Amino acid sequence: IPAISTGCLGLDLGLAIGGVPKGRIIEIYGPESSGKTTLTLHIAAECQKEGGTVAFVDAEHALDTVYASNLGVDIPNTLISQPDSGEQALEIADMLVRSGAVDLLIVTLLQHYT
Repeated sequence: IPAISTGCLGLDLGLAIGGVPKGRIIEIYGPESSGKTTLTLHIAAECQKEGGTVAFVDAEHALDTVYASNLGVDIPNTLISQPDSGEQALEIADMLVRSGAVDLLIVTLLQHYT
């Protein structure tokens, strides 16, 4: 199964395929401030290192682009959307997936949107 590295060798080995599977929906779940966004940003940076296109649908309006850049994310070459609602976020995500234009799509949703 083709994979995108998480940027953490131990986690990549634990996932048994060298990272997160390409072309699959995965959910990173955990309590607030547990590192979910940091992990997704590391995955985004690794995807971009491989020449992939990354989109970030930020329904939380919380993406810190300076922090993301410090983790290796190429912000000028990242498609970033900050929709006004969870419904709009999912519509944007659907459009991006159907277009085939992105290699990695990250969607952050506030808990009350789901």
